[in-house]
Amino acid sequence: MNVFKEQCIALRQKGYSITEIVMATGRAKSSIYQHIKDIPLSKERVRQYKIASGRRIRKFALARKGRSVRAFKTFDQWSADAVILVAHLLFDGEIARTRCAYNNRSTALVERVERLMHEWYDFEPSRYYNKVTGVSRITYNNVALSSYIHGKSKELLRVIKNMSLDWKREFLRAFFDDEGCIDYRPEKNRRSIRGYQKNISILKIIRAVLADVGIDSRVVQPNEVMIVGKENLMRFEQKINFSPGVYINGNRSNSRWKRHVEKRELLKWAIKSFKT
Repeated sequence: MNVFKEQCIALRQKGYSITEIVMATGRAKSSIYQHIKDIPLSKERVRQYKIASGRRIRKFALARKGRSVRAFKTFDQWSADAVILVAHLLFDGEIARTRCAYNNRSTALVERVERLMHEWYDFEPSRYYNKVTGVSRITYNNVALSSYIHGKSKELLRVIKNMSLDWKREFLRAFFDDEGCIDYRPEKNRRSIRGYQKNISILKIIRAVLADVGIDSRVVQPNEVMIVGKENLMRFEQKINFSPGVYINGNRSNSRWKRHVEKRELLKWAIKSFKT
């Protein structure tokens, strides 16, 4: 029996794994295996190796938690584009643990969010379209990205009051594009801009930021902010307005207009209908 074979057998009988024998001898696994293949490890040694292996797997999983091989850019300083993107994901989007998503019927808004996201993330989203509702959805499945956006959304709500008036306008436009509507029913003397949000604390922030740009509003329970009065509607049109391509849904069974109408156009009608 040659010396190498004797060494392999001796180490195996002491409970060494094949990997440990490789490290002890400096020889290849294929050379070692033929000498120890008929010498099984004891049940206790197998149990110990399984425990050690499980620990290594858990340690690796914890190290990877929240990370992604699909990297993205971060930003320390806010910009207009960053405000718009995070606001849209916050208002008509979804910031979950494993993904960021945005849902809207407006092609213009979906394309805007996708374009803005591309500034920080190079990968294409998953796309869905609901033929029944006409709502499009884009989804970015990235745990680390979602965690980062979640943190930035909280930061945005915290610092928006201290931002420039221009960025406050972008923030408000994103909110009303996503969550806003025009209640224009002149026969009932109703002309108002309304924005919906289940989180009352966010509605209070919206109201405060509206006041910063000179627009009076009130929070109406349970879940909306309302702007009324000709002067306030005119200020909204001049300073914020709805984005081009953002329509009311004319296909809804309760649609007053029975056709798609841009919200900014409907706002113009409402303002013109006030008696001078």
